[in-house]
Amino acid sequence: MPFVGIPSFLRAPVQTDAERIDADVAILGAPFDEGSPFLPGSRFGPRSIREHSLRFVTGEDGYYDPQAGRHFLAEQMRGRRLVDVGDADVLPTNPAGTFRNITDTVRAILDREATPLILGGDHSITFPVVRAFSEPLHVVHFDAHLDYQPFVHGLEMTNAHAFRHIAHMDHVESLTQVGIRSLRNTERMHRDSLQDGNRVLTMAEARAAGADGVAGQVPDGAACYVSLDVDVLDLPLVPGCVSAEPNGMQYGELTDILVALAARTRIVGIDVVEVNPLLDVRTGITSYLAAHVAIEFLGHVCEGRHWIAARPARGGP
Repeated sequence: MPFVGIPSFLRAPVQTDAERIDADVAILGAPFDEGSPFLPGSRFGPRSIREHSLRFVTGEDGYYDPQAGRHFLAEQMRGRRLVDVGDADVLPTNPAGTFRNITDTVRAILDREATPLILGGDHSITFPVVRAFSEPLHVVHFDAHLDYQPFVHGLEMTNAHAFRHIAHMDHVESLTQVGIRSLRNTERMHRDSLQDGNRVLTMAEARAAGADGVAGQVPDGAACYVSLDVDVLDLPLVPGCVSAEPNGMQYGELTDILVALAARTRIVGIDVVEVNPLLDVRTGITSYLAAHVAIEFLGHVCEGRHWIAARPARGGP
């Protein structure tokens, strides 16, 4: 039952020593929300997402998708190839120190050749996560907002700055920002992102391109990091997100793109951010939706041809 036992993600084995991981996928919480300039509370997101992940029936058969008529994640669950490594250490009022801890923990996961799934936290945590990688990769950023604020007034570590950092990292070969629509984006942020060579797909442009068109922004077989802010979804779907905006994606639109990315690219990392349980309705639907999209996407990632081809290098069968 979902109210029984220790709430690790999908009841996966707990391995809090990242340097001893022996798995294909490692779940890491980043319970940090000091980068949010409005209402706090997303620090409780990782715990709430884990709790709602217990509602999914997995066990040794993984989860069953009635629309696909098949199971996903069976091999990972049966072979204990998915582990929960707990949370990165958060140092209150010390964002730089917290970010170092996040980067160090993700690097330890990568050193063990596991794929990290990061549960946020606000969107500032994507900066220290992507910083942990060394291989060339392409970043696909789902969001209503550009998160591309200029570095002024000494502010560099909020959830509005992460992708200005990321776009200029040497190992980041491209940044594609998908679902952009908020009227709180400024003209300068939009202009700067485009001038820096990023691809910006507004909500209308993403819909016009379709799933394959969005996924096609990343070269076939390339390493791809996916950052998913739940506010890319339409406002009524995510009441537990302080930055939710109207005219967003429906769930099926988002998962169609994610499935296309999993089929086309080699997913090397994922984060799901901006779930704020303090604002959610009592059933916790935002946390549940975040767990749902993470689990469904992960199932397709582990079936991707490029991901499977890389499996021997990770020590899998």
